Amino acid sequence: MSVFRYIVPAFLLCLALPGTVLAQDPLALATDALEGPSYSLSLQILVLMTLLTLLPAVVLSMSAFVRIIIVLSIIRQALGTAQTPPNQVLLGIALFLTFFVMSPVISEIQTTAVEPYVEGTLDARAALSAGLAPLRGFMMDQTRETDLELFAGMAGHEQFAAPEDVPLAVLIPSFIVSELKTAFQIGFLVFIPFLVIDLVVSSVLMSMGMMMLSPMLISLPFKIMLFVLVDGWALVLGTLASSFYT
Repeated sequence: MSVFRYIVPAFLLCLALPGTVLAQDPLALATDALEGPSYSLSLQILVLMTLLTLLPAVVLSMSAFVRIIIVLSIIRQALGTAQTPPNQVLLGIALFLTFFVMSPVISEIQTTAVEPYVEGTLDARAALSAGLAPLRGFMMDQTRETDLELFAGMAGHEQFAAPEDVPLAVLIPSFIVSELKTAFQIGFLVFIPFLVIDLVVSSVLMSMGMMMLSPMLISLPFKIMLFVLVDGWALVLGTLASSFYT
């Protein structure tokens, strides 16, 4: 069973811009790619649905989503607002900001892989290679050389002559680790002003002998006020978006 027959339709449905893909019949697209006289339709649908379940997590791990959601979670923790904003709101912000950051990559995938595949000028294998090229370039730009060397050494690979020679099995975990490092570095810088406010409030309460009063309860309004006065959401989201193309 060729893996490309099942990966390509799901990959294109997950990454393509809605305008072109929704104009087509997704079931027909999937059926064309899954054509094979030796497998029943029920088995084909089962494999396709399984891949569609797993691919969103894989695609999000290959995009800007990891860095964005971690930084937003750290901001909520630094503010001390518990579940405000709720998880659904943070996920929505992260998803739409990810779409904004990845829009050049998605447009390139649309042009080089989706449209030729839908028109029939590219087969499944060529469409997969063309669709992965922009993602590979994006991940290479965001991956640290040290992380790449770490996983390349663990996999038993020597130095690569060109970025195109790096296999996805090495590139994807290297990219994820680099994104985690960058996200925590940004989160550390964001956390410092709120930590200073907590320290000041705690010191004032201790000097006044109010040891039974929770410092978090007093510092929360000041942290929210500071975040609003500096237009924190626009500042953080704008910085996050620009951090991918600096």
